Amino acid sequence: MENKVKQKDYDKAFFGQPQGLSTLFFTEMWERFSYYGMKAILLYYMYFSIAKGGLGIDKTTAASIMAIYGSLVYLSSVLGGFLSDRIWGSRRTVFYGGVLIMFGHICLALPFGKVALFLSIVLIILGTGLLKPNVSEMVGTLYAPGDLRRDSGFTIFVFGINLGSLVAPLLVGFVGQHINFHFGFSLAAIGMFFGLVQYLMGGRKFLSKDSLYPNNPLEPGDAKRLSIYTITGIVGFALILLLMFVMNALTLTNFISLLSIIVIVTPIVYFVIMLTSKKVTKEERSRVWSYVPLFIAAAIFWAIEEQGAVVLALFAGDQTQNNLGGFMIPASWYQSLNPLFILLYTPIFAILWTKLGKKQPSSPMKFAYGLVIAGLSYLLMVVPVSMFGAHVRVSPLWLVGSWAIIEIAELLISPIGLSVTTKLAPRAFQSSMMSMWFLADSAGQAVNSQIIKFYTPETEIQYFAAIGLFSILFGIVLAFCVKPIKRLMAGVD
Repeated sequence: MENKVKQKDYDKAFFGQPQGLSTLFFTEMWERFSYYGMKAILLYYMYFSIAKGGLGIDKTTAASIMAIYGSLVYLSSVLGGFLSDRIWGSRRTVFYGGVLIMFGHICLALPFGKVALFLSIVLIILGTGLLKPNVSEMVGTLYAPGDLRRDSGFTIFVFGINLGSLVAPLLVGFVGQHINFHFGFSLAAIGMFFGLVQYLMGGRKFLSKDSLYPNNPLEPGDAKRLSIYTITGIVGFALILLLMFVMNALTLTNFISLLSIIVIVTPIVYFVIMLTSKKVTKEERSRVWSYVPLFIAAAIFWAIEEQGAVVLALFAGDQTQNNLGGFMIPASWYQSLNPLFILLYTPIFAILWTKLGKKQPSSPMKFAYGLVIAGLSYLLMVVPVSMFGAHVRVSPLWLVGSWAIIEIAELLISPIGLSVTTKLAPRAFQSSMMSMWFLADSAGQAVNSQIIKFYTPETEIQYFAAIGLFSILFGIVLAFCVKPIKRLMAGVD
């Protein structure tokens, strides 16, 4: 009896949540510090002139690179999910990912130009893919089925993500834009180092030993088939590049377009694999089908939200009055608005969902509300351009307002999406299903890498209006589809 009481008390040790949430909270906080610190200054580092410490890449190309970079970061979560489910287990996969991320930031900290840039991109893409889905999947495993603390736990977890994301642009952004870009990237590397230390120390004490082993280990013959598929994919990709080279079409722009196609096709293939797998039961298959419209809704939302680091970053640098009493606000500081509002709103939403309990809106309805609100954030940006024109610097309050609106949408979609993904995941594809959540972000940013080309000061009104209205329209359609989606969810709220 004494042991049972201690276990019960231990399970509520972190603000009423399992103690393991503390380890994952701080690990992800430091990882997000490193990533969003780097991301806050990377766009400016790429298109600033060499004389200003940048690489001198043209602005449109830099924006497309940012979008496809973010897309590939989340696409690589497929690899992370597979390695966790089939080979390493989630705990080891997360650690290896953190090491790759740290070395990626170290590359950017070194003054080796475009070579260091693209090497760091590869390392951070791979590292984030290994780390992100598996940290979130481990949060889900902290809760038993039916535990009403799950959504609140994920909301607290997202709070940790945004705590790191809030501080990072302020520190890394100031150092990067006012002192030296490479010093800024060094801070990002240090942040990831702290994350790894936290993870190793807390993981041994508070995380389940089950996380050291794969959920669905490779069976005899799987390794051979996997090798064949991998070699076939690499050869096929190489042949496509060779064909593009022969046709004089192997440009950076076309290469980005090719990657965008691959990103959009990948989740379709993944859905087919899960829906046709013999390891997935009839009830689990129904739940995967219910996830399809939520996936599309999430992709639309992330397409808008992730443009904050590209379109709104350009707006912050080129069309915002940043002179505050003689102090020039670094344009990268606006990237802190996203996590700032998340931190302000999170306690409200955490209390709201707990108070409402079973009376709260269903997950699909929360998604519908989120899409409508996300669309409104872009319609707001139509106003200053319509009033003052595209070549007049406007008050920073317009950006503040846009971020204030969309972060309401994020609290309706991001933590809820993480939670519902773990609940709808087939047993044999737990980490892989979490990868699907990040593939929604990846698909949204892949679309961004293409439509970002249409964003210019002259087309701003049409650009913001079209994207905002599309999001609102899809949100309304999703609201009408909530009942059939809930039936497919087969008892999952």
